[in-house]
Amino acid sequence: MNVALIADIHGNADAMAAVVARLRADAVEKIIAAGDLVGYYYYPDRVLDLLGDWDCVMVRGNHEDMLAAWIAGQSREQLVDRYGSGLDAATRCLSTRQLQELTNLPTTIEIEVGGRKVLVCHGSPWDHDAYVYPDADERVRRRLGAGGQDVVVFGHTHYPVLWNLEGCTAVNPGSVGQPRDRIPGACWALWNTDTGAIDLRRERYDTSALVAECHKRDPHLPFIADVLTRN
Repeated sequence: MNVALIADIHGNADAMAAVVARLRADAVEKIIAAGDLVGYYYYPDRVLDLLGDWDCVMVRGNHEDMLAAWIAGQSREQLVDRYGSGLDAATRCLSTRQLQELTNLPTTIEIEVGGRKVLVCHGSPWDHDAYVYPDADERVRRRLGAGGQDVVVFGHTHYPVLWNLEGCTAVNPGSVGQPRDRIPGACWALWNTDTGAIDLRRERYDTSALVAECHKRDPHLPFIADVLTRN
């Protein structure tokens, strides 16, 4: 079975559409999403529509936590100053049911896929807001695989990594919506459960409309537009 591993979509529907087109071409049957469907960008409704046709397992990211704070009326000015108006856009375009489902997702989940035990988290199994970067030391890497699972899927850093640990494979598929490794495109990973192979992928797409929208909605944060195209 082919399984897509995704993370950090951040309301970027154009990027998600590019990935979904590839998923169909690769006969993907299941999606595992490691959090942060919202935040930064403006179209999480379209993202959820794109995911709606799939068997999709999701966990909550830190931006879903921020979404809950926004709904509660907490720290809105500070959130806009730091992350832009993506959370405001989410509350305007998503239904009450969708908002509740996103903000009540679990922070970690263990599932069985293709006879293998899989742990899905956002930052790390021990803290969903912890950053595990590609240069993480051996102690941190071993900790990722210490739970006895065959595969650990995580996100949060927006940097793709694939580590073969003792008895466990740990994979961050990178960010669909906002890569930070200076290689433009929508990142994801393809996992073939029959062979065990995991392939890090990246889909190119036209970012011009979203870049223009960023400049229009969040001119105080040039980073969220620039990060989409920098190399």
